[in-house]
Amino acid sequence: MSEVHSFGKAPSLDDLATLAEAAFQTLPEGFRKLAGDVVFRVDDFPSQEVLDELGIEDAFGLTGLYQGVDIGHREGFGPAPGPSMIFLYRRPILDEWAENGEVNLEELVTHVLVHEIGHHMGLSDADIDAIEAGAG
Repeated sequence: MSEVHSFGKAPSLDDLATLAEAAFQTLPEGFRKLAGDVVFRVDDFPSQEVLDELGIEDAFGLTGLYQGVDIGHREGFGPAPGPSMIFLYRRPILDEWAENGEVNLEELVTHVLVHEIGHHMGLSDADIDAIEAGAG
């Protein structure tokens, strides 16, 4: 991204939502179109229910989550699925950003978005990792 934000304090939920929207707008148009109608939401942490469903004990272990029926599993003429949502978890993202030190916050938010949009498209973690490795 061309603009790097400077924060005097930890970015708020709204700050992270602004970074996520800016990151989404920098993605290639074709990728954004494939993402379709996705609702982005920023929370401090995943809910305990989400952690339990995924078998994750540490709330800092999840930076983002796609919830919804991925594109490859939707039925063309079936009932409309609920809204697809991408959750970004502020505290785990900030923790990873502080620990990493090699990427700026915008790059990390973009990485999480691409990862979760990849799940929206029905890609596995290995597929997403291969795409990111090939882009570097």
